[in-house]
Amino acid sequence: MKTPCVFWVEEILPALRAKVAKYLYESGFTQVKISEYLGITQAMVSKYLSGKYKSLDKELEEKIDEIAKEIARMITYGASTEEIIKATYRKFFELFESGFLCKYYIKYAGLKDESVCYEIFKLAQQTSKSEVLENLNLALSELLKDERFLELIPEIRSNIAYSLPNPRDIGDVAAIPGRITKVKGKAFALPPEFGVSQHIAKILVGLSKFAPEVRSVINIKFDESIEKALREANFLVEEIKEKERDEEKTVEIIVEKFAKFYEKEGKPLDAVVDRGAFGIEPCVYIFGKNPLEVVEKIKKLESYL
Repeated sequence: MKTPCVFWVEEILPALRAKVAKYLYESGFTQVKISEYLGITQAMVSKYLSGKYKSLDKELEEKIDEIAKEIARMITYGASTEEIIKATYRKFFELFESGFLCKYYIKYAGLKDESVCYEIFKLAQQTSKSEVLENLNLALSELLKDERFLELIPEIRSNIAYSLPNPRDIGDVAAIPGRITKVKGKAFALPPEFGVSQHIAKILVGLSKFAPEVRSVINIKFDESIEKALREANFLVEEIKEKERDEEKTVEIIVEKFAKFYEKEGKPLDAVVDRGAFGIEPCVYIFGKNPLEVVEKIKKLESYL
């Protein structure tokens, strides 16, 4: 009986493990440590690192590579084995929810009826919000222990947000209530919640119409040193220079600039620089597919400061 679970275990999981092993090894993890995280033998890790695993269709290979990078980041940032298992489990459902895996599974199982994918979609909906909050919590934890991040918090304070896939309104976007602030020389934040952000949540809702893969954003301060670091890090950046605007107009301009760049280049921006206006503090918005990718970009930026 070729169930979706069997398909995942036989066809997808070996490639996913191999790619996670590769990224962890490149990050300095030993084969023994990698084997502990992946729940396999060191001999199997060595086999994966040598490229001995079944290759996948190009499009599927690229998608699994994206997931592997995300899981490797989670492990690098100290996520527990339980968190890794839950994240992997959710990815299984997400890929069926989107319909992406259906065509591969149907071919593998020799089926013609795709109704099984719709059943899996119902289950996936139940896990989406918890997955968003868990990943946002993990990224927030990394930011709070990063002493250099203190230097990037603007006067209006920072916030980091992560949306559900295809958010309809700000209620589908999780962020930090009260934002990330400085308390006695340390970064402090309350746990993330849905529906607590107006400004950056509206940005993500706007971007979802043409760049649905961009689901996370953070705002940091802007000055000459950060402008220089953005260039040296080779970030893809657009700027807002308009002086006559309010916050609502600012959101419109960010979405518009992002859309034009995306249409022209076929890929998303890394950042949008807001040079400020009357009543609006200059700041930088850093974007990513998820909050862990956003944190990676923050750390890359810090390396040039």
